[in-house]
Amino acid sequence: MGTLLLLAAEAGAIANDFSEAAEAGGFGLNFNILDTNLINLAIILSVLVYFGRGFLGKILLERRQKIETAIQDAEKRKKDAAASLADQQQKLAQAQTEAGRIRAAAEESAKKAKETILTQTEQDIHSQQERIIAELRQRVVAMALEQAESRLKSDLNENTQQQLIDRSIAMLGGQS
Repeated sequence: MGTLLLLAAEAGAIANDFSEAAEAGGFGLNFNILDTNLINLAIILSVLVYFGRGFLGKILLERRQKIETAIQDAEKRKKDAAASLADQQQKLAQAQTEAGRIRAAAEESAKKAKETILTQTEQDIHSQQERIIAELRQRVVAMALEQAESRLKSDLNENTQQQLIDRSIAMLGGQS
């Protein structure tokens, strides 16, 4: 851009030299801005286009390449993000499926454990009942025997014992 301004300044200086020569009565161009505005403007634009085209074209080309690179990078990142999103969604679906399977297995395991505990508890209760019943029977028998012995001792005298022995022998088939 500095070169462009330098050229414009040089063009203005050359125009002043031609203007002074024309006023002196020689050959020259009229460089009065009000009189020849279009000619000056065309010359300046021509100089700018001729000398500035390469410079400006180069800047615009570099800018265009940067923009294209940025767009390509953005598109690549977009594709990568879409692929990553699809991958993460697939992993999420697999994790949800796995969680459902684990939940179902845990529920089934809990159900089996519950049934096992209930069965074991029922068996324990039944065995406890059987043990208690057997113990009660033993106590009842022991108490009955104690009462029978105490009654026999108190109610049984010599005469009653002899009658009981005779009756028992008679029942067995012998006579006394």
